Amino acid sequence: MSLLKTVAPDEATGEVAAVYEQIKAAFGGVPNVLSIWSASPHLLKQHFDMIGYYMSHPNLSGPLLACIRMVVSKGTHCQYCIDMNAGMLINMMGWSPEQVADVQADPAKANLPEREKAMLLFVLAAVNDALAVKAADLDALRGQGWSDTDIFDALNHGARMVASDIILNAFKVERDY
Repeated sequence: MSLLKTVAPDEATGEVAAVYEQIKAAFGGVPNVLSIWSASPHLLKQHFDMIGYYMSHPNLSGPLLACIRMVVSKGTHCQYCIDMNAGMLINMMGWSPEQVADVQADPAKANLPEREKAMLLFVLAAVNDALAVKAADLDALRGQGWSDTDIFDALNHGARMVASDIILNAFKVERDY
């Protein structure tokens, strides 16, 4: 499963078992991408709470968030997350494989409304070179109706994806889908 010892769902107790029950209710099982966090029960809970926050985000759509995760993961070479998010876009959000390939090749071609495409491109630019972000970049997003909370949440999602990708790659988490 990975280089790191994790807690198997059938061996989980206490806080890990409680979070695993929530994960099973949401996803039907405990995928490797989440069980890796069981090495630190506190961070497992925190990570799953964060996932829940984004799953019910009032302004950042599922397709936008999946595109952020997929394209950020492309930059960090996390094949697990690239493929998982591509699958989500196809199987859960109705995108064609060609649409997924298009956004992977050129995020500006994402099958998203223009304002979401602008947010995607901002997040990617900031993840790639945070020092290049200018006030005008945020003003442009605000001009498209995004709040500062939305902008912060979107960039936080991209930045956390980098951290997650490092964890998955370093511990050699196996794909299980």
